[in-house]
Amino acid sequence: MCLGLNFHAKSQFLMDMMDTSKMTNKNLLGIYEKYNYLTIIGYMQPQFQLASEKGIRTFAGPDFPPNVNSRFMLRRGRVRFDYTRFNKDEKASVQFAFQFDGTERGVAIRDFWGRVFENRWEVFTLAMGMFARPFGYEVNLSSIDRESPERGRMSQTLMRTERDLGAMVSFEPRRKGHKYAWLKVDFGVFNGQGLTGPTEYDSYKDLIMRAGMKPRQLTPKIKLSAAMSLLYGGFMQSSKYIYNMEEGKGFVVDSSEGNVGSKAPRQYAGADMQWEFKHPKSKTIVRAEYWFGRQTSLALTSETPGGLPTEPLYTRPFNGAFFYLLHSIGKHQFAAKYDWYDPNTKVRGKDIREEGNYHAADIRYNTLGLGYLNYINQNLKLVLWYDFVTNESTHLPGYTKDLSDNVLTVRLQFRF
Repeated sequence: MCLGLNFHAKSQFLMDMMDTSKMTNKNLLGIYEKYNYLTIIGYMQPQFQLASEKGIRTFAGPDFPPNVNSRFMLRRGRVRFDYTRFNKDEKASVQFAFQFDGTERGVAIRDFWGRVFENRWEVFTLAMGMFARPFGYEVNLSSIDRESPERGRMSQTLMRTERDLGAMVSFEPRRKGHKYAWLKVDFGVFNGQGLTGPTEYDSYKDLIMRAGMKPRQLTPKIKLSAAMSLLYGGFMQSSKYIYNMEEGKGFVVDSSEGNVGSKAPRQYAGADMQWEFKHPKSKTIVRAEYWFGRQTSLALTSETPGGLPTEPLYTRPFNGAFFYLLHSIGKHQFAAKYDWYDPNTKVRGKDIREEGNYHAADIRYNTLGLGYLNYINQNLKLVLWYDFVTNESTHLPGYTKDLSDNVLTVRLQFRF
């Protein structure tokens, strides 16, 4: 067995396979193929944050405690082990991954999965265990390489902790020169609640698919990638009451006895594109991603329930997006990110009031993040980031104007 420390210079998805085209991997591949290999990577993100008010609810990390608007914290501290077995033909046959996260708030598992490689046509793999849902770009972009300190509000709400338990078949040609080498398709079946709950609580499953074009060099200076994603799922209703939005009427309750035991819908669709432009002494990256669909949750939140809810359910039409503009000059990178999450697209602003059975979970939020990153060396990165967060003004108590919930983040990331 060979033990190696593997540093990835470029952004990596959470479920990426070894890329044998990279020189680092090429140099080690001969040894790995003969002896199999174990790699260990890890990173730590100590940071300081300053909020515009004490006790705010935020998506820039955990909520601030009631008497706190400044804090030091360890946002993430992760170690990941990967083991790959090669067969007699020197082709990868089995891969195993385990990752845990340790901070001052405790220790938790983040990845725990195995993958089997099909080696007749060298196009299919099967993964089972706990891993990232194959939906969208930002959800799958590892926090070790993501430029913004956190994923967007919509990602964190609808795909909390990104991972789920399930199985996934992937189509991704590994043979050099394959005519579909540009294509990657993932199709998975998952429990649905992810890590928001300790165990599965019904027999309904989420079906998730992502089909995309891997990065392609359109010209010597322009590279493009794109994908589309679908999620079709839901969870069991234990209450007969479910509220649906109807045009001109707001929430209308359906109290049919037949609702008990039926599936409350969670249906998402998304599309993403990434452009990379090379300049003589710099590089610009533009990313755009859009989601829409229906989400069923509770009156006060649009998060997927972590346990089987007994109270009335609310189904809301939603949409949201993420936009990144990144410009790099040497070790310096300047970043702007805009995202919005509208959990109920059929009601806006001052129309959100208690009389219409609306709640804080129906309010749209917009976030503009501005940042500076310095890649000091391959093991150390500095992040300075400020999030400007705005919400709709409504007639709900506590939300009649924009809340003061901006956050400054100063982070050092150590990696090995």
